[in-house]
Amino acid sequence: MSSLGEGITHFAVDLYQQIRQSNKENIFYSPLSIMSAFGMTSLGARGHTASEIQKVLHVNEIAENTEGGGVIKDPVERPGNIHHQFQNLLTEFKKPTDAYELNVANRLYGEKTVQFLQAYVDNVEKFYLASVESADFVSAAEESRKMINSWVESQTNKKIKNFLPSGSVDKSTVLVLLNAVYFKGKWHEEFKKENTGEKQFWLNKLEDQLTAEKLIEWTNPQNMNQREIELHLPQFKVEETYDLKPMLKALGMVDAFTEGKADFSGMSKIRELMVSEVFHKSFVEVNEEGTEATAVTGAVIVATSATSDSFHCDHPFLFLIKHKKTNSLLFYGRVSSPE
Repeated sequence: MSSLGEGITHFAVDLYQQIRQSNKENIFYSPLSIMSAFGMTSLGARGHTASEIQKVLHVNEIAENTEGGGVIKDPVERPGNIHHQFQNLLTEFKKPTDAYELNVANRLYGEKTVQFLQAYVDNVEKFYLASVESADFVSAAEESRKMINSWVESQTNKKIKNFLPSGSVDKSTVLVLLNAVYFKGKWHEEFKKENTGEKQFWLNKLEDQLTAEKLIEWTNPQNMNQREIELHLPQFKVEETYDLKPMLKALGMVDAFTEGKADFSGMSKIRELMVSEVFHKSFVEVNEEGTEATAVTGAVIVATSATSDSFHCDHPFLFLIKHKKTNSLLFYGRVSSPE
C-alpha cells in the first residue's frame, strides 16, 4: 500500500468495526477528516508515540513504500510521505469546480502563553494548509471554546453547532487541532419528488465480511461497468457525535493519551503534552435533489438503460462519498434507520 487513498480506506474500515460495537443504528463519519487531524498531530509526535499514530493511521506502510534512497535526517522531508501526500490532496481540493461544493479546512488554536516550535508551525501551514490562531485557554477558556465553535459552524454551512462541548477545554489546554469537511452535490439526474412515498424498510446485518481490500476492489473504477438502473433510495438524515479516544486506543494509539508516555516534543519544548480528547461530529442529508454532508474532527492537547435493472435500497446499506480523482474516501456510513 503506497497511496494516501488506500491508507484512508484501511483506517476507515478499522474505525468502522470499532463504531459498530456501540450498537448505533446509523453510522456516519469522515475518515479523511480524522486522518487529517491526526496527520497534523503526528507532525509533532516523536518516538513510540509517533510510531503508534502512524501504525493506526496506516501511514507507516505509505512511508515504507515511498521511501527513496539516501539518508534523510528529518522524516518530514522524505519524498512521498504522508505529509507530502496530504499537501497534494488538500491542494487538489482547493481547485474550483462547478460540479459540487467541497471545503476541507484545517486550523490550530494554540494557547497564547505557550511557545510552539517554529518548525512545527511552518510544517502544519505547509503540508496541511492550516492557519495557526492564538487562543486564551488559561484565563478565557469558555470564550475560546465559543470562538472555535463559531469557526466550525462557519466551515460546515451551520450544520455542526456546539462542536466542543462545555468543559472540553480549560486552563490546561495547550492546543486544539481541527479539521472540517463540507460537501454538497446534486444528483446527475434528480429524483422526482412526486415519486417519493412510504415504503417498507427491512432490517438485517450485512457488513460482517467487510475488509479494506474488498472495499478498495469494489470501488476501483476498473472493476465497474456503467449501466442504467432504476434506483429506489430512501431519504435519510444522519447526525452523529463520536468520542474517538477509546476507539483509537483500542486500535493501538495509546501513548498519545497517556501521561508520562506521550511524546510531542516536536510541537513545543513543554515535555508534558498529551492528547486529552478527540471529538468527531458529522452530518449528512440525502434527498431528491442530492447530498449534503459535513464532518469535523478535533484533537485537544493538554499539558500533563431502455431495459433497466431495478435496485431497491430497502435493507440497511453502506454508502460512501469518494473523491475519484484522488481516490480519497471523504465520508463513510451505514443507514439502518432512515427517517
